[in-house]
Amino acid sequence: MYTLRVAILIDAPVAVCFDLARSVDAHVKSAAGTGERVVGGRRSGLLELGDEVTWEGRHFGFVQRLSSRITEFRPFTFFQDRMAKGAFRFLEHDHVFQSHGGGTLMTDVLRFEAPFGPLGWVAERVVLDPHLRRFLVARGRVLKAMAEDSRPSGTVTAGPVSPNAAGRPSRVGR
Repeated sequence: MYTLRVAILIDAPVAVCFDLARSVDAHVKSAAGTGERVVGGRRSGLLELGDEVTWEGRHFGFVQRLSSRITEFRPFTFFQDRMAKGAFRFLEHDHVFQSHGGGTLMTDVLRFEAPFGPLGWVAERVVLDPHLRRFLVARGRVLKAMAEDSRPSGTVTAGPVSPNAAGRPSRVGR
């Protein structure tokens, strides 16, 4: 298994960044470089605990699909999505949000395992790390711009916040 971390500072409140990161509509905008679109599950709005979405996009010249489910959800600090179906042997994505000097430190922690044993191990390091790192950095930059552009009016186009039961940690299937 391989772990990839990408962090970005955003000059916007944690709640704004959290909602943009779980917004299906914001994800489609932030993944424009791969032409990602929703082809199944939750098609718009804010992802909640247990929601599943299937994305289709072009990676390495091929159209690929990945279905993921929100498996953990702690409003404004953390959520996790895990691959339900796709090309990886395993993929889990932690989204972490921390207050930082009046803004937000948004960190993506992506754990994945490629198929094909030793060849997959090499691919994780040589091919997948650079590709997924570029993808997450580009996504982070778009979310940063969206969050920082929303500051003056105090509104976010991602939609309202809908925390789970009293904001307590939640977990689905492990």
